[in-house]
Amino acid sequence: MKGLVLDNIHKSFGSVRAVEKTRLDFAEGELTALLGPSGCGKTTLLRMIAGLEEPSGGALILGGRDITALPAHKRRFGMVFQSFALFPHLTVLENVVYSLMISGTNKAEALEKGEKLLDLVQLAGYGDRRITALSGGQRQRVAIARALAQEPDVFLLDEPMSALDAKLREDMQVELRLLQQRLGITTIVVTHDQREAMTMADKIVVMSQGRVEQVGAPHDIYHKPANAFVADFIGRANFFDAVVEKGNLRLGDTLIETDVPAQFINGSPVRVAIRPEGPALDTPDMKGTRIPAKITFLRDLGPVRDIHLDTAIGPMIVEYATGETDRAFAVGSATDVTLPPGALHIFPRENTAPSEAA
Repeated sequence: MKGLVLDNIHKSFGSVRAVEKTRLDFAEGELTALLGPSGCGKTTLLRMIAGLEEPSGGALILGGRDITALPAHKRRFGMVFQSFALFPHLTVLENVVYSLMISGTNKAEALEKGEKLLDLVQLAGYGDRRITALSGGQRQRVAIARALAQEPDVFLLDEPMSALDAKLREDMQVELRLLQQRLGITTIVVTHDQREAMTMADKIVVMSQGRVEQVGAPHDIYHKPANAFVADFIGRANFFDAVVEKGNLRLGDTLIETDVPAQFINGSPVRVAIRPEGPALDTPDMKGTRIPAKITFLRDLGPVRDIHLDTAIGPMIVEYATGETDRAFAVGSATDVTLPPGALHIFPRENTAPSEAA
């Protein structure tokens, strides 16, 4: 069993707490994404896992064995960095087998294994090429093959797609995920790209200011955010400040009927979030609170259209799915928007709040 456990791992740089005490379980064969904005502590956490940064406290347990004090070169962890760090003076195959050769592996055996790894990452026949002759996506595959050469117990990737253009990045996310599933290696990916995390991960760890905000499957993180930060960082959301009033929500002069969680007593100030796909336009039969609105801006994104509204409770973005029944909307026209009770996420109101609409 090669599952990894972080038991109250934390890291401070002087008086700065980069990573708060963290307990995380990475199951064998699972791909986990450490997700958050720059400076949230995700890379520091990954470096502690890799053995490149010494924890200020806590323990790392791999397969039941404490490896906290084990040097990085003895951890059997494969790692791919943002820069790929390939040797330009070596061929593709030489880059892949480099770690095997310096560890004393027989040359013929190393070259045979390298050819198999290149085939695995869809670079069969590229072994004699120079690194400078490869595209960004091909270089990434070489870096992955090199990291896999030592048959790592855990595979670590730090922003592996950040240097690629948008289309190639999306293609490589799928390729890397399929490869990881095929190999069954416990994998941890650091990213600030929520689409990348949602595409690749079995489990997402959302971080902010050195803290773990939520851990869960992509579907749960998106549809059941633990707090306003997660709702704002994962996907998009409209945010409003409200007050609980007899089990419903009061936003200025508007009373929104919904099921307020029992933790919020009458008069509690709350932060309300609703995804752009949650509200509906001109649907009198839909259950929920109807609010007058005026269209202020339209953005056509192909399969969906963003409709920006000015409403009685503030600005709002509604995502409208286009198709054969596509309706015509015009800037300046009046409409109404319905807020279904089940589409509302209610959180305690914090001192620092996300933007009004994203």
